[in-house]
Amino acid sequence: QVQVAESGGGLVQAGESLRLTCTASGLTADDYALAWFRQAPGKEREGVSCIDWIGGSTWYTGSVKGRFTISRDKAKNTVYLQMSGLKPEDTAMYYCAARIGGLRSGPDDYSFWGQGTQVTVSS
Repeated sequence: QVQVAESGGGLVQAGESLRLTCTASGLTADDYALAWFRQAPGKEREGVSCIDWIGGSTWYTGSVKGRFTISRDKAKNTVYLQMSGLKPEDTAMYYCAARIGGLRSGPDDYSFWGQGTQVTVSS
């Protein structure tokens, strides 16, 4: 019954910004983590960022540090990914995922997934 849904992707020029939104429903555990992954055609799915719901601890992959910011709105069960200084290499399908427990960065650690939202960055 857990549902994860993301939105906010689009087509932007290099250097511009986007904010992705993910809402998760049906999570009843005391603590869980929400994460953003991305996957370009022919590439492996890559962990981008994740956040612990209660403690607020975060993790970012090195290529996005200083450019992307993950945050949460606990009242709305919503997580955001603010992406600034976008580069063409950020182009991918972005997925939101949820897991019960603490932070993990591997896709196999997550049980609940959204449908994906496309981010395309032109040069």
